[in-house]
Amino acid sequence: MTSPAPCSTRPLKSKLLAGLDDAALRQILHAAQVRRIAPKKDVTVQGGRPNNLFLLQAGRARFYVLTESGSEILLFWVVPGDVIGLVSLLANPPAYMASAATVTECEFLVWDHGSIRRLAKEYPQLSENGFRLALHHLEAYIRRHTSLMTKNAESRLAQALLQLATEAGDVQPSGVRIHITNEQLSSLSDISSFTASRLLSQWERDGRLSKERGQVTLLAPESLMIA
Repeated sequence: MTSPAPCSTRPLKSKLLAGLDDAALRQILHAAQVRRIAPKKDVTVQGGRPNNLFLLQAGRARFYVLTESGSEILLFWVVPGDVIGLVSLLANPPAYMASAATVTECEFLVWDHGSIRRLAKEYPQLSENGFRLALHHLEAYIRRHTSLMTKNAESRLAQALLQLATEAGDVQPSGVRIHITNEQLSSLSDISSFTASRLLSQWERDGRLSKERGQVTLLAPESLMIA
């Protein structure tokens, strides 16, 4: 992790900053620090004190929780424009409910708790945007639970791959590359690692995708829409 530096540039589009005018954005950005974090490093830790709010500028990260047995359950992929540590918008925030870790090298805009609280009071749109983001996550979990109850393993895995391709995929000449392991995919799809591996191997034989260690390339994403 490198030392934070003051932010002097306008960030990419983020729902956290929606509806704010240029003067407000300048004030908010002036209070942020730029922090670069190496791959596979913790950003937040489940149960930890919420001292900061992070806005991802570049790179990929993941949100997850650990079970009592130590297994990791992947909640969602964090992509540029997403926020980590929304609870820090609250006056007396609860502990972080999940952990976040970098997948690739990441660049964040970071506000400490005191600064983001002061800004939220000065610009109530920030708090409203934070509430909307929280509802967005709740909606995503509702969809995921509904999918778990109503769709089979094949459909859930295909849905997870298509969503990742849209939100976090790298477009290559051969297709859309997704940096993710079989274990992470199985967790995100709420299926076993064995089932995920079997389905991915089947789809590879069918020419829908190709697999390498730590990544999947969708060769024909449209073919998964009917899975």
